[in-house]
Amino acid sequence: MKPFLLLSTRPEDAAADGELAAFRHFGGLGVNELERIRLEAVPLPHLHLEDYSGILVGGSPFTSSVPTQYKSDSQLRVEAEFADLLDKVVELDFPFLGACYGVGTLGRHQGGIIDFTWPEPISAAHVELTDDGVEDPILAGVPRNFRAYVGHKEACARLPEHAVLLATSPTCPVQMFRIGRNMYATQFHPELNYEWLCERIDIYQDAGYFDPSEIDEVKARTANIDVSPAHRVIANFVELYAR
Repeated sequence: MKPFLLLSTRPEDAAADGELAAFRHFGGLGVNELERIRLEAVPLPHLHLEDYSGILVGGSPFTSSVPTQYKSDSQLRVEAEFADLLDKVVELDFPFLGACYGVGTLGRHQGGIIDFTWPEPISAAHVELTDDGVEDPILAGVPRNFRAYVGHKEACARLPEHAVLLATSPTCPVQMFRIGRNMYATQFHPELNYEWLCERIDIYQDAGYFDPSEIDEVKARTANIDVSPAHRVIANFVELYAR
């Protein structure tokens, strides 16, 4: 099998390594079946897409909708590299699954509006599949209504005109969409279970997602919730595109 490629932008080693472990776990991927490039640390090398089964993108500390003058040199470089890569990905309709930051990258690249209209606190959102979502193979085995972990400051306020909405929620209307036949983005985190969520809560407690004094409350309100249906998104992606 050709490996999948995870593009990461998390500068914290624990968060980056936890994300890698989560994608491997829920994708059923071995060490050599999921490669990783940490874009916050090194420039994106020239990729031969034919060497990979598909591309995965994790979450990010980068906020794509802030004005350019407030973005670091690292963020500007990563955004430019993503834009160039997505030119090729979209042209080929190459398998792509972006979790959280995938909405900001793929959605923005394709003409959607990404802004601060629909932020969500760290929580287990109630997500509902659309009719198109029910029929999409990447959501096979996922019930029409399920819970999934979220936590973000920006989201997609307007879909690209040619995008297909696959999942929605009352707190964030665009939870998942598809471009073409093989390119997907989720606002929720299909790679998170409670253990990995708590790890991120600890790491990002000073990042403005919640008051650090409320960390125990945040963990308590997200405990004992079944988010396993969301994990099927990663498993299905791997099953569909492994080659």
